[in-house]
Amino acid sequence: MKIKNILIAGLIAVGFSSCNDFLKVDAISKYDNEYVFSETTEIDRALNGVYAQLLSGDTYGSAYLSTFCMNSDVDMSIYTNEVTTNNSYRRFDCNSLGGEINKTWTAAYRGVEYANNFIYNLEHSPIFSKDDADLMQQLGEAKVIRAMFYHDLIVLFGDIPFSLTPNYEVEDFIMPVTDREEIHKALIEDLEDIAPYMSFAADLSDGVERVSKEFCWAMIARMALTCGGYSLHPDKSNSNSYGTMERPTDYLEYYKIAEAYCDSVISSGTHSLTLPYNQVFINECNYIVSNNDDPIFEIPFTKNSSGSIGYIQGPKGENYEGTTSGKNIWGKSGGSARLSAFYRYSFDDEDVRRDYVNGMWYYLYDGTPTVLTDYTVFDNKWSKFWANSGNTMGAGSDGNTGINYPYMRYADVLLMYAEAVNELEDGVNGTNGAKAIEAFRQVRARAFTDVSKVDTYIASASGSKEAFLKAVLDERKWEFAGENMRWKDLVRNNLYGEVLYYSFLRYYAVAENAAGTSDHIEAVEQYDGKPGYLEKDLPYEIYYQVVSNPKDVDVYPNTTLDILELYNPYKADKYPGSDWTTGDFYGWWNDTDGCPKDQCLFSFYGFMRGDRGGNIYLVKDGDTYSQTGPTDLPVVRYILPYPNAAIQRSAGVYKNYYGYTK
Repeated sequence: MKIKNILIAGLIAVGFSSCNDFLKVDAISKYDNEYVFSETTEIDRALNGVYAQLLSGDTYGSAYLSTFCMNSDVDMSIYTNEVTTNNSYRRFDCNSLGGEINKTWTAAYRGVEYANNFIYNLEHSPIFSKDDADLMQQLGEAKVIRAMFYHDLIVLFGDIPFSLTPNYEVEDFIMPVTDREEIHKALIEDLEDIAPYMSFAADLSDGVERVSKEFCWAMIARMALTCGGYSLHPDKSNSNSYGTMERPTDYLEYYKIAEAYCDSVISSGTHSLTLPYNQVFINECNYIVSNNDDPIFEIPFTKNSSGSIGYIQGPKGENYEGTTSGKNIWGKSGGSARLSAFYRYSFDDEDVRRDYVNGMWYYLYDGTPTVLTDYTVFDNKWSKFWANSGNTMGAGSDGNTGINYPYMRYADVLLMYAEAVNELEDGVNGTNGAKAIEAFRQVRARAFTDVSKVDTYIASASGSKEAFLKAVLDERKWEFAGENMRWKDLVRNNLYGEVLYYSFLRYYAVAENAAGTSDHIEAVEQYDGKPGYLEKDLPYEIYYQVVSNPKDVDVYPNTTLDILELYNPYKADKYPGSDWTTGDFYGWWNDTDGCPKDQCLFSFYGFMRGDRGGNIYLVKDGDTYSQTGPTDLPVVRYILPYPNAAIQRSAGVYKNYYGYTK
């Protein structure tokens, strides 16, 4: 039986007889624990309850891939509001009253509490023994899940409340706020201790739907790389300050940990990149689990009950009176997880990921394809439309697709390894340089059919530490669209402000250019290394026509619905003939106000914005100022405030910084 089919039962199996007033997290009573952790069958069910916490839409089921997937040059959400808000998180504009923050905070700490409870009571169980391989494996699974919850809280909130003990075992129920580095160190040591006792995915009954030894190793590497990288730290002496970007003084020690544990995963030989890139995600949309390929750990969502993967991603699919009709037997799809309109222009023309991921049309309720002329494109990595006819949820379905999310992929491990070696050896010409290049090559080679082109690219990128880091980060940009990776990669390498600066200018300059000319076009093109691509080559008109389905998943993953054939959508081309329909793109100039439209002015509001007078401003510590050029940019306030409800319940022990006290 797949683990996803028993997770809901796991929720029912554990008691809810006591309540934690601080976090509002339900916990299991001591009486229940004494019974549950004295029987192996009940321990299994309790562990299912820990896994079930991963299914919340307020964390991994949706919010982490939508609400808190911050804007960048890859993932993009458009805004038109010209004033500050409570909850425009993705444009770096929110405060402690935002309701989504409190929901995610509470759901994540509920996951922590379930894991803490399981770990504590298993270790104190009368039947627990380190010689019992099954119990040690289960202990490891709960510890890795706990590390997941804490790690992702750190990424969003910085220093956070931290405890490895269930709340009812602590005299003071207010968890102390702990430095992020100390938390990561504790979690890394915790996983290092348990990893030797864990099994590989191939030896587990549910494969990569359960936490394995290689996922434990990979999680150590991810935490170490994050801890060794830059992050935004508060200035506690100045409540108005947005903080400063800092990294630990001993950051190279964390890169060594990342390198070692990535190497453990690679050397184990338990995973590969054998499947074509698109097939990895098409398989997930069809509930096919591959235990020895790219996915290392997939969060096992339950069909019709949890997980919006493939509903928020993929082309939008409209419905009518609650259902779809005609060729559309898949039901409604939201298509709200979008990508930057310029993301697709960053790819090499021969990169197979480009046309698979970037979606430029959606479906009416009857399955008629309709071109998307917008400020973003669809993220087609997953879609409920990619399920074959035997796996659809029906014409009346909505969200809760049950499609697994690959929280950790082998491609991520390979690229983390390459990044760590490059930092440690000042490039890739040292002891482990060849292995780092090979790790990088495996990821890039899957995206190209011309191997010689891959080798030429890598040879050029291997010339210096700076060039190789850029190549690795670019590869991650093309590999992980929609997986909430890009902004974190940029933060870790202290590049977020620079990338956002040019991301804003791309939208602004193209809007101006549509009306005549822009002073910013050349600067953006120079930064992108593509002279003329915005001013001369950008297709302001794209021609398309409806054609029958090619029935080839390498062309389009759905083999039933009609599709749009686009006439060279990457270049400005001559009129192809009367059989083609014209779609007008990039008409983002507001003739009435004489400036770019609001979508171009306000989508990066908390870092950089425009006004209707033709001015561009950067934002520092809550104040706006004009600046020409990308030097001395302000920090990006990507860190979220503690929710007001948590501060209230802590009786003032918790305090917000980063300018959230205004």
